[in-house]
Amino acid sequence: MEVKLIAFTPDPDRVCASAAKLTHSNLAGDQLIEKMSGEQIGRLLDSVIRLGHTSVIEHVDFTFSIAGISRACSHQLVRHRMASYSQQSQRYVKFEESFVEPETILQNEKTRDIFERELKSCYECYQRLLELEVPKEDARYILPNASKTNLFVTMNARSLTNFFELRLRKDAQWEIRELAKRMLEQVCEVAPAIFHDLYARYITQKQ
Repeated sequence: MEVKLIAFTPDPDRVCASAAKLTHSNLAGDQLIEKMSGEQIGRLLDSVIRLGHTSVIEHVDFTFSIAGISRACSHQLVRHRMASYSQQSQRYVKFEESFVEPETILQNEKTRDIFERELKSCYECYQRLLELEVPKEDARYILPNASKTNLFVTMNARSLTNFFELRLRKDAQWEIRELAKRMLEQVCEVAPAIFHDLYARYITQKQ
């Protein structure tokens, strides 16, 4: 898979810390935003997030370009409702033979042969249906969950936190866990104060 953070609210840690500071200040938000040092921002966000006052991190958004995940994975991803999605359409875009193959299947020659044979059969059927002038929107019914897809995803920091908490757990499905890991690594580069605790728990401790 390919995961790229392509856009985000500028200076997200400072924006969220200013929102938190605003709730206990007589000053307007624009007067607060430049008054805090990096150390103050880190301490304040660490405190409010630990106390569960996470509404302040809803003020910043992160947009990812995600390519090459399976439809099985994307079906899990879109269950996270507080987000915006744009997904490659199998109705309008002709599917090219490209599938995600789980390691648990590939590590065994017998299961790999069964899986890859059936994937090939599905794709050949899809191609044949198109040749017989079946519309792409109907021919796609034969395509499996292993089919690769591309998406844009935008979430605010609070929704991302919830996503990471659920999808980085050991019992999460392997593909979406890998997706969440890559997303967390990238948002930590631009908003370390917001996400450092999650990074420490789910990334650093596993290295």
